[in-house]
Amino acid sequence: MSSSPALSARGSRLAALVVGLCWLAVLFDGLDMFIYGSVLPHMLEQKALGITPGQAGDLGSYATFGMLVGALTAGTVADRIGRKKLMVACVTLFSLASGLCAVSGSVGVFGLGRTLAGVGLGGLLPTAISMVSDYARGGRAALTIGVLMTAHHAGGILSAYVAKWLVEPVGWRAAFWVCVLPLLFVPVLAKVMPESLSFLVAKGRTEEARAMAERYEAELPATAGRQAPAGRWNALVDLFRGGEWQQTLLYWLASFGGLLLVYGVATWLPTLMRGEGYNLGSALTFVVLFNLGGIVGMLVAGRVSDRCGAPRISAIWFALTAAGVFLLSVHMPLGVTYLVVFLTGVFLNSAQTMIYATVSIRSTPDNRATAVGWTSGMGRFGAVFGPWLGGQLLAEGHGDWGFTAFALAGVSSMIFIGLAALRSFRQPRTGTAQQELLAAH
Repeated sequence: MSSSPALSARGSRLAALVVGLCWLAVLFDGLDMFIYGSVLPHMLEQKALGITPGQAGDLGSYATFGMLVGALTAGTVADRIGRKKLMVACVTLFSLASGLCAVSGSVGVFGLGRTLAGVGLGGLLPTAISMVSDYARGGRAALTIGVLMTAHHAGGILSAYVAKWLVEPVGWRAAFWVCVLPLLFVPVLAKVMPESLSFLVAKGRTEEARAMAERYEAELPATAGRQAPAGRWNALVDLFRGGEWQQTLLYWLASFGGLLLVYGVATWLPTLMRGEGYNLGSALTFVVLFNLGGIVGMLVAGRVSDRCGAPRISAIWFALTAAGVFLLSVHMPLGVTYLVVFLTGVFLNSAQTMIYATVSIRSTPDNRATAVGWTSGMGRFGAVFGPWLGGQLLAEGHGDWGFTAFALAGVSSMIFIGLAALRSFRQPRTGTAQQELLAAH
């Protein structure tokens, strides 16, 4: 579809607006997600709320269970009511839930707060990915998603500094009060964020889409052959029609292992490193390095994936991740350990994100949020299991085995996404299909 330079410039500014707002929302998502792991060593040391290592693993799983619920429901809800409304609701929910954690007087209330926060966190991420995919410029979908996901790791870095600056002098509750501040961003998001043009067109709201396109001087998505879903579960059923069920299951299994690894490491890295003899400040340095690596990895993986295919890059990245996580169980000089943590962050976080990028690129605008949401949601079973597994191993005095278990999860994801890549090679739908999908918008 051709366009004038003026339309292209305005379209680029609209894309930048959407990506920028989604980036801030995901930054707060990352802060809220990583803050528990960052304050956990202090909470265990001070026996805050009477938490034991086993209970700490359970609490980590509560949040990821909430994310499972949020991710599974968000895609379908977003495809029905719109991405913007759901993003506003998710940011509001996890911010208020963090306030509940801050005032909690028992493990049960704290666990409820983490569960509710998880629902909001799990719903936001696939919705934001779907939103930026709609506005990604031609041929740059994976890179755009990679840029968005740098915010998640910037939030992780911020969580380490929040814990470092506030926890020792003020207490762990102060860290969760900081996570309530995103409520100030909610009115901005509600007022400034535009709704997805593709969503409006897919729902038959063409006049509303045309008015918004004229307001921003952006191109209106093509409507030829575009029909609204016939039923509530039509978008989900589409994921299993024909031969798509095999591809869908491979993505779900890969996401399970990937998120087990991501959230297992995110929850327990500071605690496991402190168990290796590092003090709290040094252990939090590993969180910073891990998330700095995640930012670098997102940018590199996104660009490479747009050239070589997201599933292929994801498989290679998972193999390198498994090697890095396993090395963390080996005693090495401090400088080498820093390097390994950084490189593990580079490969681990972007490997999982490239699964989302693959699913987003292969999906149509009508069911994109559902496809990404259910891939994320199925993976959340792994996210629930990872923190629990780490807690059980630590409680039994087998903390070193945590790294080995997480490495095996990386190997499994490498196998499943590798099989998906082979199927895509035989029946290509990625790569040039990315431009075809974007052109169809």
